[in-house]
Amino acid sequence: MTAPDLRLRAPSPGLIALPWDRPLASWSPETVPLRELPVGPSRHLVRFVEVDGTLWALKELPPRIARREFDVLRHLEATGLPAVRPAGLVTQPDHDCSILLTRYLTGSWQYRRLIARLPPNRPAQRSRLFDAMVGLLVELHRHGVYWGDCSLANTLFSRDGQLFQAWLVDAETSEVHPALSDGQRAMDLDILVENVAAGMTDLAASLGRPPEIEPQLIEEAMGLPARYEALWEVLHGQAQFAFGDRYRVEGTVRELNDLGYVVDEVSLAPADDADGGVVRLRVAVGERTHHARYLRELTGLQVGEGQARILLGDLRAHQRTIAREHPERRITEDQAIASWLHDVLTPGMRRAHAAVRHVGTAVQAYCDLLEVRWLLSEQAGADVGTDRALEALAERAPTDSAARSVVVDTASDLPVVEADPAVPDVPPEW
Repeated sequence: MTAPDLRLRAPSPGLIALPWDRPLASWSPETVPLRELPVGPSRHLVRFVEVDGTLWALKELPPRIARREFDVLRHLEATGLPAVRPAGLVTQPDHDCSILLTRYLTGSWQYRRLIARLPPNRPAQRSRLFDAMVGLLVELHRHGVYWGDCSLANTLFSRDGQLFQAWLVDAETSEVHPALSDGQRAMDLDILVENVAAGMTDLAASLGRPPEIEPQLIEEAMGLPARYEALWEVLHGQAQFAFGDRYRVEGTVRELNDLGYVVDEVSLAPADDADGGVVRLRVAVGERTHHARYLRELTGLQVGEGQARILLGDLRAHQRTIAREHPERRITEDQAIASWLHDVLTPGMRRAHAAVRHVGTAVQAYCDLLEVRWLLSEQAGADVGTDRALEALAERAPTDSAARSVVVDTASDLPVVEADPAVPDVPPEW
């Protein structure tokens, strides 16, 4: 017998002790700490194991495909792109196969679980999902990554304020290049449209939705390229204007910051194909962490970009409130931040997290509370207060609110890679 080639990036005792010399299908729960989690149709065997306090996903693949996927995932990790993190690669010469080991992405969900638990026929909720997918694809393409099989089934979603964050979980067909051509980007977009349309219509049918919904779902999928191109143009467009109109630079930077992007560099150069007084604006864009970075600098908090945007608004509102309530005093920014952290955020997170039965993170629960309070206040024409918002968050958040997503998985914070479409675990309703 030939010993397996074992390559582990997290060489904990529990992982090293697993039966890497045997095919994954032969692993027995009597001897291996396997976790049974729902997994939908897959080209390859996927199993889950929990050792040393960590949950891992294991996928059996042909050696060549496994090595390529491992290398792509390593590249995605090195560039900070949202994807599952590779933890090991084991090659079994005697069985002509490999096992790819990745860290289980906690706090995220597969789209079937997500859509099935959201209110019926809510385009606003699907829109958040599609924005996340388009944002992921744009980020991959910006960094020279061709996905090759971008689909809802190969993506996990996590909460980030009122947004979703999309994560790549399958890189079998992915390729890394110095840059992508327009043709490669267009091909990835075509695959995305086809797969999203098929995935959404299949899910609607499996949940017993009427067939009349299919044209709407297909139309939404067909709109994905427009979403993609709009974001791509903001990031890569090179506006031309007179040198005297340099104020337009500020507007471009503000637009990118509003989208969450950090602007690394701005350059103005004479336009080659225009009059001498015309310049072309080029903007070098970095990570999509503008608000998260700013909030961390102010408070030390490390949260998601969408969460940071909401928390910064809450902090500024608190600053205005204490300035209004204490006009005789000059409240410094540091004092206002300390007051917000101690008197507002900390107790607010504790109460909000308890209202959602400690599902997800406390900071996300607080973001949901702020959204629900704002929506209810808009409906009432006056501030409804925190207590009323907490009641709604605990019972039934407003239908189109991102907070409604909190009902996705109240039993566990662990993601579900794919639910069986033939057996929906919530009553079908549309």
